[in-house]
Amino acid sequence: MPRRLPRSFFTREVLEVAPDLLGCTVERGGVVVRLTEVEAYAGHRHDPGSHAYRGRTPRTEPMFGPAGFTYVYFTYGMHWCLNLVTGPVGAAAAVLLRAGEVVAGHETALVRRPGVAPRDWCRGPARLASTLGLTGVDSGLDFCAPPVAPQDGRSDLVVRAPAAAYDRDRLRTGPRVGVAGAGGDVEAYPWRFWLDGEPTVSVYRPAKPRVRRTRP
Repeated sequence: MPRRLPRSFFTREVLEVAPDLLGCTVERGGVVVRLTEVEAYAGHRHDPGSHAYRGRTPRTEPMFGPAGFTYVYFTYGMHWCLNLVTGPVGAAAAVLLRAGEVVAGHETALVRRPGVAPRDWCRGPARLASTLGLTGVDSGLDFCAPPVAPQDGRSDLVVRAPAAAYDRDRLRTGPRVGVAGAGGDVEAYPWRFWLDGEPTVSVYRPAKPRVRRTRP
């Protein structure tokens, strides 16, 4: 079995960690997902696309470190998304897990994602989190610590090295999906990383322009 990634893997700069996570597996509750697409977020004061850009909030507290903890956030009033915190304490950097392929635990994944084609089980960050059975109680988990018995509705999340390194010629980069404003600048933030030729990689969608409403 591939080794569990140590905390030292995640204490590096987020732009180093993000592409190195491709091909790694994330395991929780009997489902194992091989990562095919991720996005990097540099965090406090460095990345206008990050939730932590303007400082700490109760929601973003896990992002401020240390590395090796989860940041799970709620979006669109219905979806959870999983990030892995990286870098030094206070940087608030994290990698959003965007997509992957279920490689074990297919029966459990089918229960969690009924009526969905296997290719689409983890094709997008909300789908990935749903397939792993994650909710807000899983934010702030130390996934580098030794395994412990499930507590308070939580269960261990394990990140393992890939069984074999991917061919770097397959690595692609581009703009992050749905990020508005300066953080969505294609030239400045080509911080989405994916493996070419993987059917589970999500479809790129730019952010919708924000329309300001004027009062009558």
